[in-house]
Amino acid sequence: MKTRRAGTTSRSSPSEEAFLRKYRPADFPRPSVTVDIVALSIIDAELRVLLVRRGEHPFKGAWALPGGFVRVGDGHRDQGEDLDAAATRELREETGLRPEDVYLEQLGAFGQVGRDPRMRVITVAYYALVRPDLVPTVRAGGDAATAEWITARGLAPNEVGFDHAEIIDRAVLRVAARIDSSSIAASLVSKTFTVPELRHVHATLTGKPQDPGNFRRKFERLIDEGVIERAPGKRITASKPALVYRFRVTPERGTPCVRLSE
Repeated sequence: MKTRRAGTTSRSSPSEEAFLRKYRPADFPRPSVTVDIVALSIIDAELRVLLVRRGEHPFKGAWALPGGFVRVGDGHRDQGEDLDAAATRELREETGLRPEDVYLEQLGAFGQVGRDPRMRVITVAYYALVRPDLVPTVRAGGDAATAEWITARGLAPNEVGFDHAEIIDRAVLRVAARIDSSSIAASLVSKTFTVPELRHVHATLTGKPQDPGNFRRKFERLIDEGVIERAPGKRITASKPALVYRFRVTPERGTPCVRLSE
């Protein structure tokens, strides 16, 4: 039996070509598909999410996640853009952030009936982790009137449009679950950092205090494994200048790099 790999196009039979020429997608009900971006950063010692003030209906004037519709073609020859391509495009258009500057990963699909008052819309959500030094570069785009970094935990459903409060909660739980089993913390800390600064990132994400001694041992293991290295210079603190470090390799999308948990 001949098989066709998903995402590839192989030579089809004459009968299939004839079928596709006559096929009319508009004859069948189809939901629309969007992508939404949960951009997270640590600002003023808090986990914040980037929300945009909607400039158009529905939910005009309400806070919402940056995102938009996936571009879909009109038939089997033109099927539009991939989900990842739509997510990176919306990230750039809605926030001004470049995909190569953030950690971007798919979170999941949300398709509850009635989540969008316009029509049946299924969204595929992504989360993006933004280093604090990139926060000043963020700008509102698209149909957004303004953009602001809002405290991520405890948002009520009536504070944001659509089902975006649920999506944000899901993203925070995902990142908190991964922070101790991967090196995604590299995308939430400045390019250079001290040991207490990285410890604070882990405490902020998990919502749990990190014992300094235990964390120092984990940190030293990362140095031994070549994940973290000393960086030039020192950080001025209230007591004495502190050594600064940097991640040698930033995490690729969707790939856990290092186990930091004990």
